[in-house]
Amino acid sequence: MRIFLGITGASGSILGVELFNALNARGIELYVTATRQGLKVCEYETDINLKEYVENHNKKYFDIDDLFAPMCSGSFNVDASIICPCSMGTLARISSGISQNLIERASDVAIKERKKLILVPRETPLSNIHLKNMLTLSECGAIIVPPSISFYSKPKSITDIVNFFVGRILNQLGIDNNLSKRWGEDIKYEVSN
Repeated sequence: MRIFLGITGASGSILGVELFNALNARGIELYVTATRQGLKVCEYETDINLKEYVENHNKKYFDIDDLFAPMCSGSFNVDASIICPCSMGTLARISSGISQNLIERASDVAIKERKKLILVPRETPLSNIHLKNMLTLSECGAIIVPPSISFYSKPKSITDIVNFFVGRILNQLGIDNNLSKRWGEDIKYEVSN
């Protein structure tokens, strides 16, 4: 499996980093980039220099302005593109078909080639503009996966919350995982009358 992972400047860099770790641990072929703000936010929130981190794991990191990267062409077979986290600015440009950087172009290619595109929007509350852009992308086949907290899994830490969410993204890719409890698996619940 070959996956493109883009990280933007929205808060929630840990989601992208832990998704990278989970995919890397499964031997997935990964191509990674981040916006300039994405690099800054990642370092601020996680103390990780993303470019070095990716390269230290022997994965391919591409500059955000590299429109000669393989993912910019539909002839390069990528199984899925994931933007995690995805800022509303990036989401709006993808929704409008604007391809000014590698994340936007790779997303545009995923849409036109009918490949899996997963967007993890990080914003709240959502404006009508945000919702319309998400609807447009959903109608084009993109999968919108907001990082919603699971309470039925009874998280005890931020790590539990992040793992649950990364597991949800892996589910969208058809990758079996045990990063979180699934509803009905070892979860006791009561039905009230």
